[in-house]
Amino acid sequence: MRELEHMRRAAAVKVMIFDVDGVLTDGSLTYGADGEVTKTFFVLDGLGIQLLNKTGVKTAIISARKSPIVVRRAADLGITHVYQGIHDKRIAFKSLLEETGVTAGQCGYIGDDVIDLPLLLQVGFAVAVPGGHAEVQHRAHYVTRANGGRGAVREVCDMVMRAQGTYEQALAPYFA
Repeated sequence: MRELEHMRRAAAVKVMIFDVDGVLTDGSLTYGADGEVTKTFFVLDGLGIQLLNKTGVKTAIISARKSPIVVRRAADLGITHVYQGIHDKRIAFKSLLEETGVTAGQCGYIGDDVIDLPLLLQVGFAVAVPGGHAEVQHRAHYVTRANGGRGAVREVCDMVMRAQGTYEQALAPYFA
C-alpha cells in the first residue's frame, strides 16, 4: 500500500528539487590549502537528472550553501533553476513556484537535514536519504535505499519516470 502511495506522489511531480550537501553529494566538504571547498558528485545521479529533464520534468537545486562547483555541475546536467546561499529555503521555493507556474503539490524535494523540513512539509513528494536526520526521515513520504551522493538521486529520478510512464522511453536510446 505504501509503495502505491509513493508512486502516486511521484506521478504528480512536474518539478523535482534537490538539496546539494548530503543529497547530490555524500555530505563531505573537503577544504583545500587555499580554503577552496570541493565536493564529489556521483555520475549515476547525474545521468538520472539528465534523463528526467528529457521527459519534461523540470529540475532545480535549492541549497543553503553557495558554491561555484554547484553552478558548474548544474550547468553540466541541464538544471536551469539554481538557488544557493539562501538559508530560508522557503524564499527560493516561492521564487521557483512563480518562475515555473507549478503548485507546491506538483513538486518533489529530496533533502537530508532539518533545514529542509519547511520544503519537505509543503511538497507533494517529500524524499529523504537514509543518512539524513531522523526528523527528516520521519516526515518524508519516501526514504531512499541508496545514500546521498551514492545513488539516492538516481533512485528518485527513476521512480518519478516509472510513475509517469516515461522510464522505458527515456532508456530506449541505450537499447537501440
